[in-house]
Amino acid sequence: MQLKREIDRRRTFGIISHPDAGKTTLTEKLLLFGGAIQEAGAVKSNKIKKGATSDFMEIERQRGISVATSVLAFEYEGIKINILDTPGHKDFAEDTFRTLTAVDSVIVVIDVAKGVEEQTEKLVEVCRMRNIPMIVFINKLDREGKDAFELLDEIEQKLNLRVTPLSFPIGMGYDFKGIYNIWEKNVNLFSGDSRKNIEETIEIADVNHPDLEKIISHKASEILREELELVYEVYPDFNRDEYLEGTLQPVFFGSALNNFGVRELLDCFVEIAPKPRPKASDTRLVKPEEKEFSGFVFKIHANMDPKHRDRLAFVKIVSGTFERNTPYLHVRHNKKLKFSSPNAFFAEKKQIVDISYPGDIVGLHDTGNFKIGDTLTEGEEMHYKGVPSFSPEHFKYINNADPMKSKQLEKGIDQLMDEGVAQLFTLELNGRKVIGTVGALQFEVIQYRLEHEYGATCRYENLNVHKACWVEAMNPKSEEFADFKRVKAKFLAVDKRGQLVFFADSAFTLQMTQSKYPNVKLHFVSEFEKIK
Repeated sequence: MQLKREIDRRRTFGIISHPDAGKTTLTEKLLLFGGAIQEAGAVKSNKIKKGATSDFMEIERQRGISVATSVLAFEYEGIKINILDTPGHKDFAEDTFRTLTAVDSVIVVIDVAKGVEEQTEKLVEVCRMRNIPMIVFINKLDREGKDAFELLDEIEQKLNLRVTPLSFPIGMGYDFKGIYNIWEKNVNLFSGDSRKNIEETIEIADVNHPDLEKIISHKASEILREELELVYEVYPDFNRDEYLEGTLQPVFFGSALNNFGVRELLDCFVEIAPKPRPKASDTRLVKPEEKEFSGFVFKIHANMDPKHRDRLAFVKIVSGTFERNTPYLHVRHNKKLKFSSPNAFFAEKKQIVDISYPGDIVGLHDTGNFKIGDTLTEGEEMHYKGVPSFSPEHFKYINNADPMKSKQLEKGIDQLMDEGVAQLFTLELNGRKVIGTVGALQFEVIQYRLEHEYGATCRYENLNVHKACWVEAMNPKSEEFADFKRVKAKFLAVDKRGQLVFFADSAFTLQMTQSKYPNVKLHFVSEFEKIK
């Protein structure tokens, strides 16, 4: 009974968007409403020295961008909410894709002026493939932007979603008067005061009420009535089952910076969002209500606290209860481990928890046992599926700049790669190390962290590689495979797990190789669960 009650009050979701759409600001305001923080740090403003609570790596503070996925939890009206704030920057998309394996639903943030941007399209596609329920939040309404109907059309066409507005703006930018809340049938007026505390809003239950005209003017109330009529005619009614199946997406409007429309979003989210959902493993579908504990590592973060050289493995609990000091089976290593100080998160504040339930994220101190995608259970041998590694886009040789620090460099690279910051390949021919990343900015992050966290300096050297492909030989003993290995020896490397990887220098080479060696399959994605 206790387990079911705890599952019912859990909501675990991710926030995704293009950089700069206001994702981190929205996260802050949600924490503010949950009473988890007293003041929000404006992420961009240099006047406010307090950085955003969810950006806790030095490089993030300097750049004003989120590099790592952070985990935050708070209570709101009896519901335990776990937020995974993901990096919007495309160079860190891989971290975001992995995080999406650990969420039960998603809030997509869209900038009212820029509309749907490229990065949002990619992330939403991943959510659609997995049928993750999505709520859309159109942000920055206090700035001039696109017309509300134009935005809704763009979301439907570019993101291939079926939307239904649950709130609607009254004016925009300079004329922004407030929001009509379709979900709760009331009007919230915008005071235009962007102080960092939560505004009280004036509520009017009926759009035809004469008081409305006194407050927002006759013209604005006429336009609102017309627009709402159109909304009711054009868009489907909200249906929770369709939302949970991922076939209908509710839309909210607001301004996170001004705390406007955030409470409406949160109130509705708490009511409609899914509780922890079942997850597929390689042997069966695992349900949250099962008594036996199971969970998987979706992220590893080294040196979260610069004072202590610690690594934390973030584990999403899928079923049963996770208890402190209880031995659990690390399936890949086939050995039991027990954890004396599992952490729950509130941004930089961590607290030790005795018991956690499905939907929760716990941080386990790790001395190097874990890799991304590892499964922990009470004894059952199974692997959770779907935490892939993608072919990188950029490649560089990494060289040691200080021979006295080669140990530190090796350790640093090793730990950062376990974290999934980038991928490490070792050339078969000469053992040189190559780093592959999804975006160019990651090279800077690696260099910065190696120096500041491990005291090691490195230099990069360019390497012309178009794609790295994982090699799968249909028959490893065949003549064809031996010939492939001989001819392509210069372009073969192994990844961190010892899997063979082929570096193709152009799309043409890739095509020619595939036609010459039909029984050697080249993959752009490595699925972790293949590795035993």
